[in-house]
Amino acid sequence: MPEFAMFIVLSTTASAVVPADCWLFRKHGQEKESQSCFQMLTQSNQPNVRAEGLWGLEQWDQANEQFRLAARWAPGDPETKVRWAMLLHERFNDREAADLLHEAIDRDPANVNAYLGLAIISAESFDGKATFYVEKALALDPKRAMAHELAANLALQNDERDRASAEAREAIALEPDALDAMSVLAANELLNENSPEMWVSRIQEINPRYGSAYAQIAHQMELHYRQTDAVAYYRKAIAVEPRLWSSHSKLGIGLMRLGQREEARKELEISYDNGYRDAATVNSLRLLDSYKSYITTRDDHAVLILKNTESDLLLPYLQDELRQIITTYNRKYIMKLPGLVQVELYPDHEDFAVRTMGMPGLGALGVTFGQVIAMDSPSARRPGDFNWASTLWHEMSHVYVLSATANHVPRWFTEGLAVHEEGQRSVEWANRATPDVLIAIREKRLLPILKLDRGFVYPDYPSQVAVSYFQAGSICDFISQRWGETKLLDMIHAYADLKSTADVVNHNLGLKPEEFDSEYLLWIEKRYGSETSNWDQWRVRIRALAAATRDQHWKTVLNDGNAVIDLYPEYIGEGNAYEFLAEAERASDDVQAEVRVLAAYERMGGQDPTLLKRLATIEEQSGDRSGATETLVRINYVYPVNDADLHRHLGDLLFDQQHYEQAAREYSSAIASHPVDKAGLNFLLARAYLAAGHKKEAEESILAALEIAPGYVPAQKLLLELHQIEKQ
Repeated sequence: MPEFAMFIVLSTTASAVVPADCWLFRKHGQEKESQSCFQMLTQSNQPNVRAEGLWGLEQWDQANEQFRLAARWAPGDPETKVRWAMLLHERFNDREAADLLHEAIDRDPANVNAYLGLAIISAESFDGKATFYVEKALALDPKRAMAHELAANLALQNDERDRASAEAREAIALEPDALDAMSVLAANELLNENSPEMWVSRIQEINPRYGSAYAQIAHQMELHYRQTDAVAYYRKAIAVEPRLWSSHSKLGIGLMRLGQREEARKELEISYDNGYRDAATVNSLRLLDSYKSYITTRDDHAVLILKNTESDLLLPYLQDELRQIITTYNRKYIMKLPGLVQVELYPDHEDFAVRTMGMPGLGALGVTFGQVIAMDSPSARRPGDFNWASTLWHEMSHVYVLSATANHVPRWFTEGLAVHEEGQRSVEWANRATPDVLIAIREKRLLPILKLDRGFVYPDYPSQVAVSYFQAGSICDFISQRWGETKLLDMIHAYADLKSTADVVNHNLGLKPEEFDSEYLLWIEKRYGSETSNWDQWRVRIRALAAATRDQHWKTVLNDGNAVIDLYPEYIGEGNAYEFLAEAERASDDVQAEVRVLAAYERMGGQDPTLLKRLATIEEQSGDRSGATETLVRINYVYPVNDADLHRHLGDLLFDQQHYEQAAREYSSAIASHPVDKAGLNFLLARAYLAAGHKKEAEESILAALEIAPGYVPAQKLLLELHQIEKQ
């Protein structure tokens, strides 16, 4: 049935049936009666009523045309616009739906139904406005049950469980058949590890075929990291209401998230073939089609799924990093994962985006579903935009924490701990205050710890998701610094024991949540007070520095560069003072000063490959081959693709320092990068393998070199040497 379709009553003639009767039949599971009722509506002489009938009969195109006719017939009627908008929303056209709802409000500023429609659309897009629209509707009509249902749903998505329960119960008090409110209460019980049976039974008494109840429970499970439970409840939804095509789609997407592709395709195709063709369904089917060009590799630690054009290059790096991650986290979290983790890398960001559809607050880099990780490949981003290794440490932290707590953990904590873990792996990957974060600190927009989940799910301003990631990470940094790293492990165990955040803060940190907020804000002020107070000055001076660099006024840059860095040392984004000053030092032929600036940029977490390559060149020229090697390794964490020269040179440096295994990896990466001198690289790879004691691999590489260049003398000599060694 159309989502929240009961929120308006339309009249035809005094003796005729009204649309509300038909929707009520459907709400109560009286499908035969509803079908007859909708059929009667199609005989009305009023196009808005005919539209309702056609809508109920799932003749959506014809219903749309009748609403269009009704809008011409009564252009000033806001209710027709509202109903038309909700049909468009149901048929995946939210842009025009929102326009119609705003037109209705322009005509009737007190139109509760229009605000509820906007709340529904906003909630599904997680654009941060849903709560505002619901509160507006409640202010206009505090007795509207549906407004309380929506408020309950939003509160539970924000993990405000007490408020969700209160709003849902208020809806039921106003309307005893408020099925969606009962769904919220059932989901709330599940999240609290209680049986939802009481509320499920009440739903079934009213409508035993109301699949939307299970679908709404499933969606709450999704948003609380409980993907397996979500799949189970989507199954229940289609079991009781097989024609609930949206749930077939969402079940398919849920199965994809769990790595179960074959059944996922089946459910998605059922949805698609029956006319439910929203962006998530269509794009998920396209993504499934694309998997034929992916290669799956399994080892003792993980299942890795990589595009065939990148697998040879990226696989060794991922496997090495995963081994280190798993060893570290097994020790730190005092646990082992129950099975292999699956990691998928997508060179097309749009493919990765499909994996995150319908989920809020998921940055644009990676996402974890149980023991399945999907993330961008380095090639999906501009060089320097993305550190794949830090993202992998972040997502793997989720895998451990979600497993350790059986998914009973608030969003802010698992995200914050994952951000914190990046900094634990490398100080260069630590949490940095971006300009948006500094503005939020200055404007006192950081949220209390008990409400921090809201910043991820329904942000109040465009940058709040990013700010919330920073805040959550810095809270974990603060806890580690003040109470010790083991306290974070204690908090994981407390959440596993189903403690609330208020209880966790009180019992594990010895503070009331309000006291914790005060101490944390003092810590943040001490840490970033200088940067926030210097914000306006920094903005003016960085622009002036950029202009001086553009105009090659090097004296100005040299005079002002360090001072601008001191105003905001953590800024390493596009157009930063480090790169301006380094360019000026280079133009002045002061190599030592240039290397000092670039090294400071590197330590602060700067990851522009061009700047790092320049630093490595200077380090090597000055005799610091070890430093040059470390710098080039950092580039591999940022952008290891399409750079055969980098991999070859790094291989040479590693070989000269007798790091033969790592050298072999770099030569292999160079070969996978489609170099000009493939024969020469196979020879170098063979030499590294031989030095590392891998004779079989060495011989294979020599033969590969000779197959490309049969007369290649160095390869011939190395093959002879290898055979002599084997005879000994």
